[in-house]
Formats: sequence, structure tokens, C-alpha cells
Amino acid sequence: MRLWGRDRSDCARLSRDRENRRYLPGVPFPANLAIEPDLEACIDGASDVLIAVPSHALRETLLAIQPTLADTTRVCWATKGFELATGKLPHQVAGEILGADRPMAVLSGPTFAKEVGAGLPTALTIAANNDRFATELAHALSGEYFRAYTSKDMIGVEVGGAVKNVLAIGAGLSDGLGFGANTRIALITRGLVEMTRLGVALGARQDTFMGLAGMGDLVLTCTDNLSRNRRMGLALASGLTIAEAQNEIQQVVEGVLAARAVREVARKLHVEMPICDEIYRILYEGVPPREAVASLMSRTLKPE
Repeated sequence: MRLWGRDRSDCARLSRDRENRRYLPGVPFPANLAIEPDLEACIDGASDVLIAVPSHALRETLLAIQPTLADTTRVCWATKGFELATGKLPHQVAGEILGADRPMAVLSGPTFAKEVGAGLPTALTIAANNDRFATELAHALSGEYFRAYTSKDMIGVEVGGAVKNVLAIGAGLSDGLGFGANTRIALITRGLVEMTRLGVALGARQDTFMGLAGMGDLVLTCTDNLSRNRRMGLALASGLTIAEAQNEIQQVVEGVLAARAVREVARKLHVEMPICDEIYRILYEGVPPREAVASLMSRTLKPE
């Protein structure tokens, strides 16, 4: 196995320390993992490539690796979110750059890296455009405390991964303002409806959102403080700006950009997503969170 990172100094540090002391201290790298600072050398001869970058960096990364990939190289990613400029999902961006016929897969589901690194029992979903790739990847990743399930619904898995980050910011805001458990569960439940509504409009299977990559990831991200998106909401509720909260968290908070992308995609498809709309208004229009809640609560009553 080979690991590449865009910062050569970081690669040198990882190679020296044999662990990621910044994000996963105390979790040693496997003996068979080599740190390779040269991207072409890292990919050369690889049968499978796993990409773990934020959604805004996916296109750039795919363009960088495309000339190096063999025709038979299979590609998967753990990227979550719509591409902001185009509204495309990761598999659409990958298909555009690498060709839709290449075996491709997305990894998603309720997984915090800290707990995976600690060897705690974890399950996730692998959705692929190729059954053999999905099965082989699931077997390669699964172990005593890590279990991978397979799916054919790449759209549903990717939509779940994008929308849950937006809703997690809302959950953090709600809890930070002291709205309580009733509000949190209402946000999660109705948020799941919005996620499903958007996914089905894009061609996803409805039952995908009842699984790990839908409800599972949503509940985890909304309720645990290991979630960067939830922490963003908590920070905003305490009075910090987005920039101040981002600086405090020290990692990319995908839900901030995702709020814009989700809103634009939903509007193009005429999909009603009132909770996500209000989170967008809080983030980008300066609407006070309590005003946003009042707006949601005053909507016309209708059947669930």
C-alpha cells in the first residue's frame, strides 16, 4: 500500500513518525504502508486507487491522476458533497474525467476516523457502478472490527453524504442555542425527509436513505461532537463567525459549502427543503438562528 499527500513536508513527517500525529495520534501505520510524496510514483502499477479529499478538491485531484492511471485501474473515493460550480455529484465528476466505463465506487456511512483508528466496531457502505469491484473492495476493507456493505445506488449514497453535513450544522446550532432534544429529533427526522426527497429527484433509491449512508450517517453526524459540522453549528451558536469557527476546528467543514450547493440543486429540481434553506440563510444571509426556527415553525400545517 502507498499513501500520497499534496504537501511534501507532511509526507516527510508521516514517513518519519509512522503515524498522523496531527489528526490520529497514537494510531501507528501498518508496516506495509509506504509514504510516497510523488503522485505518479504512488499510482504507478496500482490496481485500485482510493481518494480522500474534500469535494472542492475532487476535480483537481482526478485531473492530476488521470494521465497516470492504467486503463484497468479502479478508482474509489470517500469524498462527500456536490461540486459547487456545477452541482454535480462526485461520480458524475469522476465519470466526466475518467470515463463512465471505468469501475468506480464511493465509500460513505457513519464513520469517525478517530474511532476507526482505535479499532472500534464500524460499518459503512460501498456503492459502485461495478458489482465485482464493490465486492472485492468490501472484502479488502473489512476485518475483525470493520464491516463494509455493498450497494448499487451511488446517487443515494452520495446525496446522503452531502446533505447530512448541512443538517449537522443545524443540529449543532439547535443544541448550542439550548433548543433541546425535541427540536434535535425533529430536525433529524424531517431532515431525513428532505434528504430522501432530493435523492429520489436525482434518481436515487428511497430505501438507501434508511441505511448506513442515509439515516445512519445523519444521526451520527448530528449527535456526536466528533462531527466537524456539528461543531461548526455549536461554534456559530456561541457567537463565533464562520471564519473564527473554521479556524478553531482546524479542518475542512464540508457542510458550509454544501449548504450552497444543496440549495442550488434543490431549486433547479423544484425540491422543497425548508430546513436546509434556513441553514443556508443563517450561513450566508446572516439570518439569526431563532428567526430561522420561527420561520420553520410558522409554515403552513400539512400532513406528515
